[in-house]
Amino acid sequence: MAQSLRVFHIRPDGVIELEGIPPTLPALGFLWIGTAHAAFEAAVATFQDHLQRLTGGQLVDLHVSDLLNAQLPSHFDSTSWYDVLVFRRLVALASDPVDDRGVVTLPSIDTSPVGFAVFERVLFTVHPEDCLVRDFFAQRLTQTYGATSAASSDGVRGTARLPLSADDLMLRMVNHIVDSYLDLRRRLTRQLTHLQQELLDPKGQFHDWSVLMRSRTTLHALEDICEDQRGAVQEWIDALDEWPAETTEQARRERELLRVRSRDVLEHIERVLTHVRRLEQSAETAVQMHFSALGHRTNQIMRTLTVLTAIFLPLNLITGFFGMNFDALPLIHEPRGVWMAGGLMLLVALGLATHFWRKRYLSSRA
Repeated sequence: MAQSLRVFHIRPDGVIELEGIPPTLPALGFLWIGTAHAAFEAAVATFQDHLQRLTGGQLVDLHVSDLLNAQLPSHFDSTSWYDVLVFRRLVALASDPVDDRGVVTLPSIDTSPVGFAVFERVLFTVHPEDCLVRDFFAQRLTQTYGATSAASSDGVRGTARLPLSADDLMLRMVNHIVDSYLDLRRRLTRQLTHLQQELLDPKGQFHDWSVLMRSRTTLHALEDICEDQRGAVQEWIDALDEWPAETTEQARRERELLRVRSRDVLEHIERVLTHVRRLEQSAETAVQMHFSALGHRTNQIMRTLTVLTAIFLPLNLITGFFGMNFDALPLIHEPRGVWMAGGLMLLVALGLATHFWRKRYLSSRA
């Protein structure tokens, strides 16, 4: 089971994982404090005391409620001493699930929020239980920039890519959350393609309407989540532009790197949103084509039945004529009368069938 609290001291020369929250802020670098949702909820006052001691300020009560709210959409807010970003993740809970009939369905998607409180030299994050985002970055920081990797031959090259600040690390984690949609996107595309093939199969009968409706509902939910994510990142970019002007060249360079990374995150969200909308449009088009094909097949069936009815109408007239209860009807007393009447009916039927065939009323091509 994953740890409920992990603390990292990120310095210009490497990363050290601490056993707990230190009593004072280190002289160099910044701290990343990552805690699970349940652990933060159980010890809010303790974490507030730690933040007060390290940063000189605490989280506002409304922001604490935001970090504890599992249903809150992605959004951004700021104060004079820290910024808060709530970003909902996209994680598939199952791989290629199938129903009782073996039909591939869309995976269950976890959209639990990840909360970021960004102070000047402290990044405080609140994650769902066993969050893959926190574990991924914790493993990456310790293995790539830890004490053992710093002594390796490529240690200098690795430390050059260290997060420069708490804001930089926050943007990297947000970018990872967005990029985690790539694997989910492939699975969504594969499963929707399977449903579309069943919809457009001319020899099959589609019965999985409940699966298709759940798929469309999932895509609508994903679109709403992506729009909230885009709005939150855009607000962060606007707040970044309103920061006071930097006085040193290094600070200006770091600010520009934050802008570049922020725009990159926004561009990734736009691509995800575009793909979700394309999947929605593709599913809607498949449904429309399905009903168009059903209507075309219905018209063909009705046309064939109408032609057959038109062919048998004169035959019914002939049989009705000779079936009248009169003794003086033509061919009634002829030995070959039945063959003559049958031949007449066959000629009429063949003549009408040939006429309708030339008019393509009996052809599969309209």
